[in-house]
Amino acid sequence: MINAVESLTGDIPLSLERWMEALIAGTIGVALALAVHMLVFRVLRRIVRASDSEVDDILLSKMVRPTRYSLVALGIVLAARETPVLATVWERVAGFVMPALIGWIALSLLHALVQALDLRNDISVPDNRDARRKKTRLAILSRIASFIIIFITVGLMLLSIPGVRDIGVTLMASAGLAGLAVGAAAQPALKSLIAGFQMALTEPISIDDVVIIDGEWGRVEDIHTTYVIIRTWDERRLVVPTNKFLEETFQNWTREGAELLAPVMLYLDPMTQMEPLRAEFERQVAAHELWDKRVCKLQVTDAKPDSIEVRLLMSATDASSAFDLRCAIRESMLAFVREQQPDAVARRRVEAAAPVAALASAGLDDS
Repeated sequence: MINAVESLTGDIPLSLERWMEALIAGTIGVALALAVHMLVFRVLRRIVRASDSEVDDILLSKMVRPTRYSLVALGIVLAARETPVLATVWERVAGFVMPALIGWIALSLLHALVQALDLRNDISVPDNRDARRKKTRLAILSRIASFIIIFITVGLMLLSIPGVRDIGVTLMASAGLAGLAVGAAAQPALKSLIAGFQMALTEPISIDDVVIIDGEWGRVEDIHTTYVIIRTWDERRLVVPTNKFLEETFQNWTREGAELLAPVMLYLDPMTQMEPLRAEFERQVAAHELWDKRVCKLQVTDAKPDSIEVRLLMSATDASSAFDLRCAIRESMLAFVREQQPDAVARRRVEAAAPVAALASAGLDDS
């Protein structure tokens, strides 16, 4: 290839000729690399189309760009072997380019693997506890692995700078100073990394869990190494630090299962007849589509001089169904009380004793 390039440069001055040779050789190397990449991936796409698996589609789509630029780098390396000027230029940038390309390929493979494994975790089915746990582990561990890959890649790129490398060697010569500097600088990152590992291993929450934290009801939308995204019932997003789920108390309504009890409290008059109320409650619950047929019970849980507390206890398959069921039964039972037992409405009674009132009036008359 070098002879063909020299024949093109003709009578150009030597310095310019060397640069022209480097430019032409690099262009030829890049063009050949792109041609090889296009042909190889055209064949791979035909093979992938003939397959029923989605895994190879994901892998191919993730690897198109990093392999293209890697082949371009390979073409420049092969051209640099024949062109001293291009070799000199490449030596100066190779310390940046090669770690970046290797890190890019590693990240692409990692994301392809995670996406392929995630295909097996369908959280749209009713019984999705195992799928949510696996999805959460994949999300946390993939982010930790991505952080490690990026950290190593950036470190290798910085080591290619002589000044940075000399500073690193100087710090390592003083172990105490290096340990102090690294410890102080890496404390937040290491704390987040450890918290992410704890979340993956202990699993206090999983993706799509229903939680109550800081008085807010919502679902876990995404879990990062440093924070968790909670989607509230009114479509707001809470950004909660990961450590909060490890160090403070919160409610997880779907830790072992999504089924919940749905209580409704009614405050009625002490003279209320319970049997008609209980029969109507059982009829309404049995006819409601959100009831999962586990629990249906009416109990008087408290009694006061002016009212009694009646608890209507039902069950539902998940938190959303339990909330809707509670609202529907509360409304319909209040309508039943208002229409069929108006005397059951709690009221405050004030009664005066007749003899005492008569004596009081008599005493006033005598005076």
